[in-house]
Amino acid sequence: MAGPPPPLVTLRGAPRADRANALHAGAWWLWALGLATAASRTTDPLLLALVVAVAGYVVAARRTDAPWARSYGAFLRLGLAVLAIRLFFAVLLGSPVPGTHVVMTLPEVPLPHWAQGVRLGGRVTAEGLVFALRDGMKLAALLVCVGAANALANPARLLKSLPGALYEAGVAVVVAMTFAPHLVADVSRLRAARRLRGRDDRGVRALLQVGLPVLEGALERSVALAAAMDARGYGRTAHVPVRVRRATAALTLGGLMGVCAGTYGLLSAAGSGYGLWVLLAGLACALAGLRLGGRRSVRTRYRPDPWGPRAWLVAGSGVAVAAAMIAASRYAPGPLDPPAYPLTAPTLPLWPALSVLVGLLPAFVAPAPAKEARP
Repeated sequence: MAGPPPPLVTLRGAPRADRANALHAGAWWLWALGLATAASRTTDPLLLALVVAVAGYVVAARRTDAPWARSYGAFLRLGLAVLAIRLFFAVLLGSPVPGTHVVMTLPEVPLPHWAQGVRLGGRVTAEGLVFALRDGMKLAALLVCVGAANALANPARLLKSLPGALYEAGVAVVVAMTFAPHLVADVSRLRAARRLRGRDDRGVRALLQVGLPVLEGALERSVALAAAMDARGYGRTAHVPVRVRRATAALTLGGLMGVCAGTYGLLSAAGSGYGLWVLLAGLACALAGLRLGGRRSVRTRYRPDPWGPRAWLVAGSGVAVAAAMIAASRYAPGPLDPPAYPLTAPTLPLWPALSVLVGLLPAFVAPAPAKEARP
């Protein structure tokens, strides 16, 4: 007589993800924003490639089969397109970086006197291409980090965790965030259906024939979403005193301005000294305003997502990566921002690279998706 089946185990010792222990969506966004902050502090191509590799490994290890999880490939392709466009403009319009290694010389188009400082064509130097490559890689790394958050965080669970004051704006943001994943899923499904019918799924003609069903599906989802929101009483608010509304508006607006100013200070080299304190003060004012604004919301929450120890570890790993890179950019900015002129081979700074590797922690502590379970 056969015994009971062995228990389900998962790779890397992490528990199997279910409704009870699913990771908070906000933890994934904090982790991704930490990696994005680290990428914004450097132009070293090896460090930027390491940030992209860390984000890609975590996505590959903890991504589910949900529709929004398939959007990561689209963000990767978008990053490559941004990189190619940046290099194209560097070749076409030139670069502000002086260079002595001429790669090629294009025919230069003469421009009128009012367009001085702008050129079309001319010399293309290796230093200018390296400068454009580093700038493009930085922007591409930021897009990849945002794509990782989109692929790992459940938009519906993220909406449940928003404060009551941001519920209406959160619904609009979540609907906008889920548009691209659903669009990618619809295109993939329709292309597979065309292949099964023996029709061509590539080219402009096939794309035009797929576009109409995709738009029809998007319209049907919009109508269904509007009906569901109306049935659940979306938009109802409670009455609050006038002075509370004014205090809420002042705290929220002032807090958001402080958050923007503090974030700019952290991302720029000149304001790294005061950026943290302005950011913390802005966050405090914004949270106070959101708490007061939550009195207008009359909705209730069913099964709120807990913020457990694993969520703290995932969010803390992203914050640690950002803090380490900010500290490195203040005390040793040279290795993080190597000059394009004179032309030198890129090097990988040891301590910043080790700090970026801390971002791999979610691949080991976050609950594993169901597809990693083995009988």
